[in-house]
Amino acid sequence: MSRRRRAIKRPVGRDPKYSSALVTRLVNTVMRSGEKSLAQQIVYGSFESISSKMNDVEPLEVFQRAIDNAKPRLEVKARRIGGATYQVPMEVPAERQMALALRWIVRIALGRKGMPMKEALANEIIEASQGQGNAIRRRDEVHRMAQANKAFAHFRW
Repeated sequence: MSRRRRAIKRPVGRDPKYSSALVTRLVNTVMRSGEKSLAQQIVYGSFESISSKMNDVEPLEVFQRAIDNAKPRLEVKARRIGGATYQVPMEVPAERQMALALRWIVRIALGRKGMPMKEALANEIIEASQGQGNAIRRRDEVHRMAQANKAFAHFRW
């Protein structure tokens, strides 16, 4: 990691179908080996599946709710003090909250075997929007770790 200067964040463009930067971030998270058109097919197919499964609700709203539910508020970071390593709970910046939530949802969908990625992603988004599923379990696990190590919060930097 360079100590000279901070990396400049480039703005993420909006996707062509929903004109949402959040959907673009999901497409970029799903994308493997630079195959963006395939990732867009997967994401848009999963949104169509969401709209067919949940008739009255817009898929973009379901996705936004899923991301909000899966965002971790606290996490632990290793901090070395006097020869000992402590797990120090810290607040998560908003950008990292979004990145972690997207990453967890996509990785858990990838881990679901026996179904196409479109369906797996749609199911995971629906479950996360309802406050269930493995992405929510992962967030709760991170929160439990932060709660368990609350005694070391004074080591925060």
